[in-house]
Amino acid sequence: MAETKRIILEEIDPVEIYGVNNKILETVCSHFPHLKVIARGEEINLEGTPGDISGFEGAIEHLIEKRLVKRTLSQYDAEEYFEDNGEGLQPEILPAASVIVYGNDGRAIKARTPNQMKMVEAFYSNDLIFALGPAGTGKTYVAIALAVRALKNREIKRIVLTRPAVEAGERLGFLPGDLKEKLDPYLLPLYDALKDIIPAKRLQEFIDDGTIEIAPLAYMRGRTLDRACVILDEAQNTSLGQLKMFLTRMGSDAKFIVTGDATQIDLPQKSSSGLLKGVSLVEKIKGISIIRFDYRDIVRHPLVTKIVKAFEKAEEPE
Repeated sequence: MAETKRIILEEIDPVEIYGVNNKILETVCSHFPHLKVIARGEEINLEGTPGDISGFEGAIEHLIEKRLVKRTLSQYDAEEYFEDNGEGLQPEILPAASVIVYGNDGRAIKARTPNQMKMVEAFYSNDLIFALGPAGTGKTYVAIALAVRALKNREIKRIVLTRPAVEAGERLGFLPGDLKEKLDPYLLPLYDALKDIIPAKRLQEFIDDGTIEIAPLAYMRGRTLDRACVILDEAQNTSLGQLKMFLTRMGSDAKFIVTGDATQIDLPQKSSSGLLKGVSLVEKIKGISIIRFDYRDIVRHPLVTKIVKAFEKAEEPE
């Protein structure tokens, strides 16, 4: 049997909770399709099941509390509330402190799975982190968010992002343009993550003045990187020698993060990948943390989890 409830928004402007053109309110309502919601000014009238009414009230209370610590709210705040309280993401596992940094439009970039949270914690207790696991688990995204946070907090002077320029079935020589234009497609995922967190104009300023550097792995040779957060992405496509070269670039007050997926090696000979060999050599060294992600950490489209599991099953020895 349907019940009714009236919520009065006291001592807060309803527009701050509803959002521009009611976008925040619409986001909340989308999670309760069977709940009748009529909002007029400071009054919200509800009609539906007790569970839906209680759930809606919880979301509104959360947004009001969040508004007390944030200048403005966005629909991302509402979306994240439901993500954090959804299946497999209990608040006691991922506390509010899991917010890493606030990105564009006030969106909170945060650890969304237990292993992402381990990665955040490891960043502050270790100088070298290996984040290993399948696509879609947020390894690179969390690494870049941690680097941006450290830069904003002036814990480091610059961010260096690098990838091996290895062809995934394509041929580099057939791409148009000069060397930079040929290499940019390989580095595009790193740009995409940064654009999510740093406004475009500010990001370009950081790149122009060298505060943020994005370059192929070969450009790291012979350098010493001090007071920097340095991220090596797609490390499964490095040889053991290349990985050693990268790791030995570490200077004073530096943080290094290596991400990779040993199931997606694009080298001509998969056995030449040095990632897992390198991890086995250093995993017992103090100051190095190894986080192993799996399909349960995938935060992309739900189909990605099923795809990864299907491929893993097919690759299992008979």
